Amino acid sequence: MGQTEQSALLVEDLHVFYDRSHVLHGLNLRVPSQSVTAVVGRNGVGKTTLMHAVMGMHPASSGRVLVNGVDLMPLPAYRRRDYGLALVPQGRRLFRTLTVREHLQLVKPIRPEPLNLESLSELFPSLFDRLDASASTLSGGERSMLSIARALIVNPYFLLMDEPTEGLAPMLIGAIADMFPRMREAGLTVLLIEQNLKFALSVADRLAVMERGEIVHEFDRDEVEDVSELSDLILAAGAVGHRRARIST
Repeated sequence: MGQTEQSALLVEDLHVFYDRSHVLHGLNLRVPSQSVTAVVGRNGVGKTTLMHAVMGMHPASSGRVLVNGVDLMPLPAYRRRDYGLALVPQGRRLFRTLTVREHLQLVKPIRPEPLNLESLSELFPSLFDRLDASASTLSGGERSMLSIARALIVNPYFLLMDEPTEGLAPMLIGAIADMFPRMREAGLTVLLIEQNLKFALSVADRLAVMERGEIVHEFDRDEVEDVSELSDLILAAGAVGHRRARIST
């Protein structure tokens, strides 16, 4: 069986530009089925651009995004939902005037089970106490929970999470980590972008280090001992990237 068939999500030779700025440089990434793959790296190396390109929110100039062997590159963002993709965007991106309930009713489910309002109420009890509250009245933690719940309620096969712990207190970060076993039970494949290395190590099955628009290391979680070792890998990748940049100029 080839690599494409073994991977639920496969990114191949992806190139993305913003005007004349070349952001993703032939990026390759493998996300095995029903696993959590965390992409880590310094700020500004293209992690969010990767998410947007996979979701079709920013056009790629070349490359492939394969979901179970189907290339999604020709499809607009709204069609990629048909293949089971859902996004938890950086910055939450909620509608201030809509209530919690209205956010959860925006999109029809991709599949009927296993996640529904009842099961999500068990994951987000404090949020479900405020179903009729507008997003503008929610706390930062509640807004993060709503952004995640909005993605989960459609019952995706592939969940893309861009910095879900950004700006959150440690207790709330722990609450988000506690959701991952339920996601695994639901059969989700998760691609996670995360700056919080402790959180990434606590939830991921695999890790990928990104530097200057490329994945430079991919490894299983048990191959790295702790946050300090992972941080050293990121710093080393950054040093190599700077040397390459000086040589190329």
